[in-house]
Amino acid sequence: MDTARLLERAGEPVVLATGGLVIGALFGFFAQRSRFCLRAAVVEFWRGQPGEKLAVWLLAFSAAVVGVQALSLAGWMDASQARQIAARGSLSGALIGGLIFGAGMILTRGCASRLLVLSANGNLRALLSGLIFAVTAQASLSGALAPLRLHISQWWVVEGGAPRDLLAVTGAGHWGGLAFGIVWLAAAIWFGRRSHGTAWKWWGGLGTGLAIAAGWWFTWLVSASSFQVVPVQGLTFSGPSAEWLMRVLSSPAPAMGFDFGLLPGVVLGSFLGALLGGDWKLEGFGDGYSMRRYIAGAVLMGFGAMLAGGCAVGAGVTGGAVFALTAWLSLSGMWAGAGLADWLMDRPRRPVPSTGQQTAGVSAMAP
Repeated sequence: MDTARLLERAGEPVVLATGGLVIGALFGFFAQRSRFCLRAAVVEFWRGQPGEKLAVWLLAFSAAVVGVQALSLAGWMDASQARQIAARGSLSGALIGGLIFGAGMILTRGCASRLLVLSANGNLRALLSGLIFAVTAQASLSGALAPLRLHISQWWVVEGGAPRDLLAVTGAGHWGGLAFGIVWLAAAIWFGRRSHGTAWKWWGGLGTGLAIAAGWWFTWLVSASSFQVVPVQGLTFSGPSAEWLMRVLSSPAPAMGFDFGLLPGVVLGSFLGALLGGDWKLEGFGDGYSMRRYIAGAVLMGFGAMLAGGCAVGAGVTGGAVFALTAWLSLSGMWAGAGLADWLMDRPRRPVPSTGQQTAGVSAMAP
């Protein structure tokens, strides 16, 4: 059955939601098995200790770039009408929001997608942080924090279309984007070989990135086959988190689409991954300081994500894979903000003992 006939029989909302569920489950499973996490990668990088966490993130990022650019060259995808490219964007919001988000994910020991994955593994710290993240994201979208977000967003803007497309600005085109992805894929493999990661780290990292590319391809396919206006979009977690919050709390609920199935899919995939690996375990806060830290971090991430136009996955990888200018600014801000926050909050102040014993700060890298 071709896509047009499937849409005619089931309707766009059902098809999109089902696709979101399946792709979300794949992302959740691979992200759980590989321990995919931007925060952990950033900490390894800024502490000068590149290892498997950095390798996993680079594998996912480069796989998403290679997948998206290969699909574009084959004519199976066109991101030119996606919001990250076609709409007017905020450069100030992207950079400042990225800085704020990066600091927040250090405090919560994980980005928005990592919190969702860990919530399905029984981590109650991640669950509470995720709920606060969703509330703050909604407040930043259309609530009490919206005026501040809009004010910062208006400081420095860029028009949609070619000015927001790095491949068009640089003249690199999709072949240049593909070459860029291959170079970083090679770098990821090199880091992975140095860190002696397990097979799940390799396949999980690649699977995570390809799931992100699959999200772009699927929504483009539905958009190209439908007579309705269907947005071309990829995986992100800030907007869908706010949408699910309003779905639970208000009526009428937002329209069903790709995001409707995405979050439940990630939870399902992560839960299955935790069962497979024996990782499911109820965990809570150890003390009051940890709770305050996680709450503050979740608030920063919620506001930062909506200001930046996406989270570590939505802006950092999904938007980065299509070379949206604002996405790359957001990602740069996240790396800088997280590095600064780690230096201020968590980095050990004493040098590593000559006996080879690790400092307590290194153990904090695992969420």
